[in-house]
This record gives sequence, structure tokens and C-alpha cells, in this order.
Amino acid sequence: MFSIIGIVVVFGCIAAGYLMEHGNIKVLLQPAELLIIAGAALGTMLISNPVHTLKQMISGLLGTFGSSKYGEKRYAESLKMMYELLQRARKEGLVALETDIEDPNESPLFTKYEDFVKDHHAVAFVCDTMRMAVSGGVEVFDLDQMLDADMEVHHHEASEPVAALSTMADALPGLGIVAAVLGVVITMSALGGPPEEIGRKVASALVGTFLGILLCYGLVGPLAARMGKMADEQHAFMMVLRVTMIAFLKGIAPIMAVEIGRRTVPGHVRPSFKAVEEACRGARGDAAAAAAAG
Repeated sequence: MFSIIGIVVVFGCIAAGYLMEHGNIKVLLQPAELLIIAGAALGTMLISNPVHTLKQMISGLLGTFGSSKYGEKRYAESLKMMYELLQRARKEGLVALETDIEDPNESPLFTKYEDFVKDHHAVAFVCDTMRMAVSGGVEVFDLDQMLDADMEVHHHEASEPVAALSTMADALPGLGIVAAVLGVVITMSALGGPPEEIGRKVASALVGTFLGILLCYGLVGPLAARMGKMADEQHAFMMVLRVTMIAFLKGIAPIMAVEIGRRTVPGHVRPSFKAVEEACRGARGDAAAAAAAG
């Protein structure tokens, strides 16, 4: 939502300032210049990036117009889910988690947390890690290193479309100059004609430079920066899951492992100690009720 508001503010203020100086808005409407710049930028994207990066970029751009998936509520629910998972492993043994981690979409434990189940990477991250713990034979230190490598690979993949979009943003001013040069070529060919016609062609050429710079610093560049922050938010979320699981596998009690994970949550979305404690108490109550019903 804030991305949309920001775009409106950028273009609205530029247009308003231009009109305040008694500019003619029609002069800025140059479809040919926009076609040259946008078409060339799209072409450079197709040349320099594989298909999977382009798909990730489209998905990331759509995501920039929504709200963050990793708010305080999401972290509180995820920590509650981790507590319930780890508490069950402590009481019944790691082997008891086998049915849940083998088919998380049918697991009574995981399916209670819809946001988590929809995050396929997070589900795989948790289930694969606990699967390694159940199978045994891997030291906690080595498992932690494995998780670090997994997170690094995923963060690199998430950063590729950001880098590609940033590269396109950097190219837009140059492409605007290309459009302007072509406009100058057309202007030179019209020398000797009416001054009004030459003036219109010069104005059209300058609009190319204007559009290239505006699209770079007012639209594409900020969207790339927003995508980068989204990738960092996901990386931070995975770090919380990693720290929580590793703490438990080192022998720390589930409630303390969850607290260690909570301390890893970024400060602006970190749930309070009391909120997480109450959520974990609710998980214990749900587990007791389920056991009584069984």
C-alpha cells in the first residue's frame, strides 16, 4: 500500500510543480520516447537474465504493492508453532514428529498455522531440519552449518531479481539519453522548417532524458530497494526458525529455545515476552485438550 502511495506522491508532486510553472502537460506525453526507453529496458532484461529470474522479479514486484508478511503477529504465531512442535518432540521423542514432517500439509499441528503452511520455503526449512534430527548421525554444529549454507543460497537467489531490477534502473538514464539523441537527430533533419516545429521536436527530445531519469530514481530504483528489503525480511524470519531449532537440539528446553528465537526477531516486529509466553500457554492448553479428547 505504501508503495502505491509513494508512486502517487512522486508523480503527483512532479506534475503539480510543472503545472505551477505554467507548463503544458501535453508536452510530457511522448509515447514514442516512452516506447524507446521502456522497450529498450525490457530488452536488456531479457538479454541479461534467465527465465526463472524474470519470474521471480515479476512476483517480487507484485509483492511490493502489498503489506509485509512478517509482522509481529506472524512472528508470535510462528514461535507458538515452534514451541508446540518442540514440546511434542521433548515429551514423545523426535520420532513422534515423523508423520508431521513427512506430510506437513496434512499435519494436524502445522495446518493450524495457515500462514506458515503457505510459506513453502519455511515449511521445507523446518521439516528438512527436523528430519535430519530424527534420522540422527549429524552433529548439531554440522547441522547449524548446513542451515547457514541453505539460508545463504536462498538469500542469494532472492537477491538476484533485486540486482537485475537495480541494473535496469541504472540503465534507464542512459536509455533516456538514447531517446533524446534520436530526438535531436530528428530535429536536425527538420532544420529550416518553422521555428514552432523545431521547438516541439527539441522539447520531445528533452522529454526522453526526463523520463529516463524519472523512471530510474522515482519508480524502478525504489521498487528494487523495496524488493531488497522484502528479501531481508524473509532472511530474518528464517534466522529465527534456525536459532530456535538449533537451541532445542543443543538440549535447551522448548520454552527457552523459543525465547532465544524471539530475541533474534528484528526489534520493530518483535513480540513481547508476555505475548509469546501467553501464546505458548495457549499451545499447552490446546495440547492438553487434544490429549483429553483422544
